[in-house]
Formats: sequence, structure tokens, C-alpha cells
Amino acid sequence: MGDPLFDADATAGVLRRVSEAAGPYLDSLAERPVYDPDAVSLLAELSTLTPDGGLPEQGIGTAAAAERLLRVGTAAATHSAGPRFFHFVIGGTTPAALAADWTTSLLDQNAAFLASSRFAAEVEWVALRWLRELFGLPETYGGALVASATFANFTSLAVATHWWAERHGVDVAANGLAGLPRMPVLSGGYVHASVRKALQMLGHGRDTVEVYAADRVGRVDLAAVERRLAELDGPAVLVASAGEVNAGDFDPIEALADLAERHGAWLHVDGAFGLFAALSPRTAHLVRGIDRADSIACDGHKWLNVPYENGFAFVREPARLAAAFGMPGSAYLPGPGSPLWSKPAGRGRPDAAGGGTAAPATGSGDVAVSAGPVNYSSFGPESSRRARALPIWATLAAYGRDGYRAMVERQLDLAQRLARLVDEAPELERLAEVPLCIVCFRARPAHVAAEALDDLNRRLGAALLDDGRVFAGTTVYDGRVALRPAIVNWRTTEADIDLLVEVVRELVARLAPPRP
Repeated sequence: MGDPLFDADATAGVLRRVSEAAGPYLDSLAERPVYDPDAVSLLAELSTLTPDGGLPEQGIGTAAAAERLLRVGTAAATHSAGPRFFHFVIGGTTPAALAADWTTSLLDQNAAFLASSRFAAEVEWVALRWLRELFGLPETYGGALVASATFANFTSLAVATHWWAERHGVDVAANGLAGLPRMPVLSGGYVHASVRKALQMLGHGRDTVEVYAADRVGRVDLAAVERRLAELDGPAVLVASAGEVNAGDFDPIEALADLAERHGAWLHVDGAFGLFAALSPRTAHLVRGIDRADSIACDGHKWLNVPYENGFAFVREPARLAAAFGMPGSAYLPGPGSPLWSKPAGRGRPDAAGGGTAAPATGSGDVAVSAGPVNYSSFGPESSRRARALPIWATLAAYGRDGYRAMVERQLDLAQRLARLVDEAPELERLAEVPLCIVCFRARPAHVAAEALDDLNRRLGAALLDDGRVFAGTTVYDGRVALRPAIVNWRTTEADIDLLVEVVRELVARLAPPRP
């Protein structure tokens, strides 16, 4: 098979085949194991188009390629879209979001510029507004859609970097970090690895974070943070965690906002999944003070239940996004120096990144923000961009605020059910309270010596993944190896929670040494 132009007639048929496969696959997720070890051998078929596994000179054609991918994928993939995947913090994809994601690929829009897709820009502008309203953020906040929580932290901390450098009299977009002191970044022990990775990519170094923890769990030592802020001769960045990954605990955001205000610091909140606590009256207190943050990071493929790659960052001063991410002028791109450029409106107009009134930005060509959709490539790290706003718009349009509140509260109930089942099982021990959607527990049979428990729980975690009926991963919490299932998939029901406990108890009985 040669030039795809001459295989174009296969398009309708192959898309029909995908659609035909989708229904049975999605219907099977409620009962399908998360992982089927017997299907792993199928993966070899991905590299058997040539004898040595290399790139084929002559392709096999559209229909054959799609058929092979469907057959191997529906069997050998990790079925994380289903209700029994509790590893990491991974949601599924709502029906509306899935349909919209197919539409995204169908339309194949580049969401970089108004010139490349006015439609994609309009959807993104509406989606950002709806997300801001979903979480109850002030209308002055603006946002950027990015690929993940890591990129949301990167985006937020890039803006924080520009703010910090500005206070040292430096336009870091134009001149970089050379000659500046190290940017002080302070946090409690809940700081996530993605924050460190963001700082690493920004040139600050992953070890620039100063951790002030009050205990082995990682609760923030507020007094130590305040003492350090008082010692610093210059601005600093505070990082708060809204939902840490081991037990779902929260830093005291309001207290950290008070510290930031008193000491003139930037407050960034990593709310990858915990930001959704704002949706329920039962948990809204956990994010009290979030409306005082300078920047907020969140993930779309966790509790929003939209496909990869989706994340979002919100900033209190949205014009700073354009200052941090505006591209230098180029004759063929919309922007300063291009004949396609028209200077945006300035002060007093609603900002284009989904927020309210914005002041003009500084640096990066003094790019201000304008009313309505904009060239979103200048508001985040990517230039050419998938139109990732479509699934967000569709799922929020389909289910609304009430639907998402109901989903979150149902999953809060499921987390409490899991906690109760763990407490009732004599060979299991819960290690932490359950403020949100993560239950941290371990196997602790009465006859197993304390010094052998970590090894037992490591083997339990490995056996759980090998078994494949349900998925949950291990962690180390307060110095003890434990499981930490996270419940954020819209499909998960009480039966799935009950099965998780049943499988864990079965494996513990098999792995623990016999009673003396």
C-alpha cells in the first residue's frame, strides 16, 4: 500500500469498524479484569509486519492496520477506563467526553491560533469559563488548557517565575534566569513529584523545594514556613497541596494564603484531583482559601473524567500567562512582527483566558489580553495544540454542575464504604482518615510479626497487579508500605469496591505465612 491518498476510500469503513468494536468493548468494562496476563503475548503482533520488526517498506493498508490495532488493544490494553482501576489517580471518560474526543479527531483542529480554528478557540474560551465556575473561582481568574497536571504545575510555576523575576527587576522571558538568585520555593511534605519536575524543567532544579514538614506523613509545619519567610530577603513561592496522593489529605490552604499575604509571597495550589472537593458541601471546607491562590493546577483525566491529555491551570492575574508564554514575532505566525497581528485591547476588557477584567501584561512584548477567544498558543507551553477543550465542553454541557456534584458525592460515599470494609476485616488495617477519595490501608494479619509487614504488603501489591481483576498500587505512608486505592472513575459502583476488598483479602490469605 502506498500514498494514503489512494486508500482514502477505506476511511468510512474503518471508522465504522471502530464504532462497531466500541460498543461491545465499553459494555464489557463492568465485568472485565483490568489486566489480562494471557493477552500479553498479542503485543508481539505490533512488530511482526517485517521479519526483524522494523518499519515496513510497503504498508498493509488502512483497514488491516486499524483491525490489528483494535484486536490487540481491546485484549492487551490495561482497561483503566473501567470501574476497577484504582491505581494512581485515574478517572475514565464520560460518554459525552468520549463522543467529543472522537469529534476532536474527526475535525483535527489546531487550537493554536484564531486563524487556525476560530471554532476551537471559542470552545476553549467557554470551557475555561465553565471550569472556573464549576470550582467557584472568582471571575477575574483566567486559565490555560494544557496536557496534564504536570504541565498545569509547569504553567503555573512559569508564571510564578516571571512574577518573582519581575520583583528583582528582570524580564525573565527576554533575558532568562542568569544573574538571579535561586528562587525560594517552600512547601510542606505533601509536595508532589510533578511540582519538582516542573521546577526542574524551568531551570530552578527539582531540589530547590524547601520542605517544612511537621511529621513523617508530611503535614506542613506552618510555624517553620513563617520563620523561613521572615528570614528571606525577597519574594518567595509557597506550594500547597489540595489532595495529597497517599491518603487524600490537604494542606491548610487558607492559613498558607494568610502567610503569603503577610509576606508578599506567591501561593500556588496543586489541586490535581483535590480541587473537586469544592463541588460538595461535605468537602468544600478542604479548599477554603483557594480563591486567594495566585495559581492553581488541576487535571482533567482524573475527576473530570475526560480523556488524556487534559489539564488546566488558573491564575489570579491572567495577563501574566501571555507575558510568560507569548512567542517572539515571526512573519508567518499571528503575533508581534507579523502582518496578521492586531494589538489586543488593553485594560478594562474581559480577559481571553476565561477570566474577568485583566490588566495589561508586562514583558514578552507587553502582550495584553483581549475580550473573547485568543491565540491560546500564547497562554501556555504548547504552540500547535490538539483541541482538547471539546471533551471538557461536552461533558460539562451534558451533566452540568449538578451531575458532577452527584458523581463526586457518590464517590465520596464509595470511599467511606471501602474504609468501613477495611475496618471490618480483621487482617486489614487502615492507616489514615479518609477526607476525600483515597483509602490508605495495609494487610496486618495478627500472627505476622511487625518487621515482616512491609515485605508482605510489597508482595501483596505486586500480586494484586499480576492478578489483574482489580488494580491498586502501593506507597509508603508514615514509614509503612501500604495500598492506596483512589476512587475517581464515573463507572465505579459498590460492587467494584466490594470486589477490591474481596480480592485483597483472598491474596492476603494466600501470601501470609501460615498461623503457628
